[in-house]
Amino acid sequence: MSEVKITIDGKEVQVPKGSTILDAAKKLGIDIPTLCHLDLHDTKMVNKAASCRICVVEVEGRRNLAPSCATPVVDGMVVKTNTIRVLDARKTVLELLLSDHPKECLTCAKSGQCDLQDLAEKFGVREIRVTGDSQSTYKEDYSPSIIRDMDKCIMCRRCETMCNEVQSVGALSGINRGFDAVVSPAFESPLAETVCTHCGQCVAVCPVGALTENDHTWKVVEALADPEKVVVVQTAPAVRVAIGEEFGKKPGTIATGQMVTALRNLGFNHVFDTDFAADLTIMEEGTELLGRLNKFLAGDKDVALPILTSCCPAWVNFVESQFPELIDIPSTAKSPQQMFGAVAKSFFAEKLEIPREKMVVVSVMPCLAKKYEASRDEFKVDGNPDVDISISTRELAHLIKRANINLFDLEESEFDNPLGESTGAGVIFGTTGGVIEAATRTAYELHTGETLEKVDFEALRGLDGVKVASVQMGEFTLNIGIAHGLSNARQLLEEVKNGNPRNLHAIEIMACPGGCIGGGGQPYHHGNSDIIKKRMQAIYEIDKNKPIRKSHENPSIIALYEQYLGEPMSELSHKLLHTHYNVKDKV
Repeated sequence: MSEVKITIDGKEVQVPKGSTILDAAKKLGIDIPTLCHLDLHDTKMVNKAASCRICVVEVEGRRNLAPSCATPVVDGMVVKTNTIRVLDARKTVLELLLSDHPKECLTCAKSGQCDLQDLAEKFGVREIRVTGDSQSTYKEDYSPSIIRDMDKCIMCRRCETMCNEVQSVGALSGINRGFDAVVSPAFESPLAETVCTHCGQCVAVCPVGALTENDHTWKVVEALADPEKVVVVQTAPAVRVAIGEEFGKKPGTIATGQMVTALRNLGFNHVFDTDFAADLTIMEEGTELLGRLNKFLAGDKDVALPILTSCCPAWVNFVESQFPELIDIPSTAKSPQQMFGAVAKSFFAEKLEIPREKMVVVSVMPCLAKKYEASRDEFKVDGNPDVDISISTRELAHLIKRANINLFDLEESEFDNPLGESTGAGVIFGTTGGVIEAATRTAYELHTGETLEKVDFEALRGLDGVKVASVQMGEFTLNIGIAHGLSNARQLLEEVKNGNPRNLHAIEIMACPGGCIGGGGQPYHHGNSDIIKKRMQAIYEIDKNKPIRKSHENPSIIALYEQYLGEPMSELSHKLLHTHYNVKDKV
């Protein structure tokens, strides 16, 4: 690719032809403020709205200021980013945005992490010269996972790009004009009545408080304060490699032991690990996979293949609303979150000799769709949910800070047993490719009867949007597909609809880019792939250092089947650990 040379603030730089002024400035380390710009590197997608105009610069020879995020460079271009004219224009644009923005910073969920607030501080805005009443008339929209407060929307269109381009869901689009302009579902329907998958990626990229998670932290505090309740908590694998970022640590910092201690200090009666339930998921999902494969190898051509993993609730929502013809293909195994809740409120409640209604199960998840999943009727017994409260990684960090606990001043401690013992296979659920790799470790040994010496399946790893690999299991070649990000998932699902030309036997899908490590409830990273990669490296480091790395060798899982469940896919296992799916007709 040919390069062009330009000058920015007196510094020369060469960049590829087609780059923007903003790209060139970044290469020089020159900071140009932005609100609407969003560069999702590994998806090759950029929010091209150029709507905020905060990033304007002077270009020699041009009369008007140019938006740096949308202006391509040309050879010999001379740019100035710090003139009085530029600074005054940016401040004016900022004041105009603030003039029609609610003055609710003290109570806003994004306070302290709001890009608009940061810019107001940077430009020293202490008064708004533009006066008048706000013209916005939108009401707050609550779903189990996400709150939309469109009075705070600045029409940056980041959420629209994420929902439509990266996730291909199509739940959001810009509507109306002037003061009535807003990003909204079709017909201004409530989010819960649309094709929204509750993945939370729109929340992850919103620069202000227009889109936030439905905060459940005070529900947790109320449960912990109730002396009549036994409150147990489970923590997902991706949480432990990201929560440190909320306390100033580098991405990929492993905080497992400190997190366990913090949860105990918060007052939880029992601190367990979702990784245990991930191992349990492998036992059920792996057995289901082998069952379908055995039927296929015996000549049953009507068997539902490829089997699709069902650990990600946002992906399940996606297939229910957008691929109803494939509703019978996903594994019937519940997600680890829901398996844990079912086991905690049956097996563990019986051990404690308490009714399930006295137990409160809290989950800490990297995912906002888990809030929606926990609220689904099929995961309740006589109206009592298997998982009572689901909070995000960000929410747990807020709880810890609220309790005046410095996470990294704490001593490390271990999870409680019996629902806290896990293997390396359980922890790799936190990254794309991890679920199917964990399943392959177990399925290989169960299918061949041989010991798998090398458990690292490198071909199943990495951040390619779609990966296809083959694993030799004795004489049988298992063809595996992997996708993360729902637009990539759509590509594989369309292939399955059209006859499965790659002859795939199993597909893992994670809704969020990178898998759970890039979940909508993780510390904000705005598409920074370096952060995702470091979290991924930490996940594999934990796996490598585990003494047991195959789910079927977990002693607590073995004991659970011996003492309670019988065997995978047994009648009791099916009742507690499996589910069904519903075709959803939504706008």
